[in-house]
Amino acid sequence: MPIKEYIILYPKASIILISFLVTLVMTLVTKKFTNQSRMKELKDIQKACQIKLKQDGVKGNLEEMGKIQKQMMECSMELMKHSFRPMLITFIPIIVLFWWIKGVYTGILSSWIWWYLGAAIISSIILRKFLNVV
Repeated sequence: MPIKEYIILYPKASIILISFLVTLVMTLVTKKFTNQSRMKELKDIQKACQIKLKQDGVKGNLEEMGKIQKQMMECSMELMKHSFRPMLITFIPIIVLFWWIKGVYTGILSSWIWWYLGAAIISSIILRKFLNVV
């Protein structure tokens, strides 16, 4: 039985499966093409900065707050730079896949995009924890 027949018979289950598989591939690409230890370090620095900003001693000191916010911005920029490569690798295949999915699901499941997004968010959370991806 061809894939399209399974999709027509089980549209919700198939869109969840497709979403999970796409998220798995994207998570593995992210893990392979990013420096995970550096990204974890940057996230830890950001958390420490957020804690410093919430402290009472810093709240009134605008100069200190500016320094901390500058450090957070530098970390954010570096994190964005690290995540740019996996996005470039997966961008074209995802666009082609969405074009195909839209053609298949438009007639049988009008809310396919919401099923896809919901499954992708849940899958991403689970896979990132399980595969230890920052």
